[in-house]
Amino acid sequence: MKFKSTLAVAAMTLAASAALAQQQGVSKNEILVGTIQDMSGPLAGYGKQAKAGMQLRIDELNEQQGSVHGRKIRLIAEDDGYDPKKAVLAAQKLVNQDKVFIIAGHLGTAQNMAAMPVQFEKNIVNFFPITAAREMYEPYHRLKYSFAATYYDQLRIALPKLVKEKNAKKVCVIYQDDDFGQEVLKGGEAGLKSIGMEYAEKTSYKRGATDFSSQVAKMKAGGCEVVVLGTIIRETIGSVAESRKTGFNPVFIGSSALYSDLIHKLGGKAMDGIYGTMTVQHPYLDEASQPLRFWANKYKTRFNEDPTVFSVYGYSIMDSFIKAAQKAGPNLTTDSFVKAMDTMTFEPDMFGAPRSSFSATKRLGNDLSRLSQIQNGKWVVVSDYVKP
Repeated sequence: MKFKSTLAVAAMTLAASAALAQQQGVSKNEILVGTIQDMSGPLAGYGKQAKAGMQLRIDELNEQQGSVHGRKIRLIAEDDGYDPKKAVLAAQKLVNQDKVFIIAGHLGTAQNMAAMPVQFEKNIVNFFPITAAREMYEPYHRLKYSFAATYYDQLRIALPKLVKEKNAKKVCVIYQDDDFGQEVLKGGEAGLKSIGMEYAEKTSYKRGATDFSSQVAKMKAGGCEVVVLGTIIRETIGSVAESRKTGFNPVFIGSSALYSDLIHKLGGKAMDGIYGTMTVQHPYLDEASQPLRFWANKYKTRFNEDPTVFSVYGYSIMDSFIKAAQKAGPNLTTDSFVKAMDTMTFEPDMFGAPRSSFSATKRLGNDLSRLSQIQNGKWVVVSDYVKP
């Protein structure tokens, strides 16, 4: 009987070892995590910050907290220059050559869309991409997990509340004429419909535009009291600055795409008053919250630059991965990780992220966002999370 028990234990050990041997990116002492970032293209600043945030959390684990069931984490980063074609090549290298266990925090919608088929063919999870597009969790795929409330949901939920607070009668929109702009446009439409309203004026611009005088003139002539911004950085600054110059001062509200310190750093005093939907806070070095201030200064000491919200995204993404990998247990495989993720709940953290949860059928952690406003050249949180 004792001999049979010993054989059973030995068989189980061999089976576990065999499963581990077949799982790429996981060895006895290491887990390989891949990330694809823009480190040379138009969003290179964002990509480098996201990568640095991920690395900071990995360093904390490896140097201070030990390991994930005896394994350190090693990050392998590839640069796609914010080009979908290069994203495919980066994914192929990470999956086929480096043989990573997972790809996490990939920046950009089109880039993720291009890379995901490469990953899924080899059973590699696309974990918490840095984009608020619905395609990151729709249509359903067992290897998709998304943390970012979508641009659509951000405006759908936040806009009605703001319109009521301001007692506004005319709500308008200026949006980029592409998929991103359409998401903001439609989210705002859905939000207004819920309170029996619709846009009074709609105006768009082509990606790369620098002159917004005709769009601003149209909104001013329409008597717009609230203007939804389907804009990113340069376009936000350009359209708001043009509005201020002409004496047109409606309430401006945009998505998390404009929630960046670059707005007030580059746009100056004219940007005061803009509202942006957001989740995690921008980590200013003089932040009132002691834990957040401590983290921001630790980041600056490590990388010799101020952190941004993209640094926070990277850090939080890696923190979530570590928690899920811990829960998956010593025998870490794609299947055990997916099984663990499908029962995960992530509680609010020092950055103010909302509670999020996943299940076998739920691939978006939550659809909540809150409002921040630029006041005296700094983003200040002005609302809690708003449920529809």
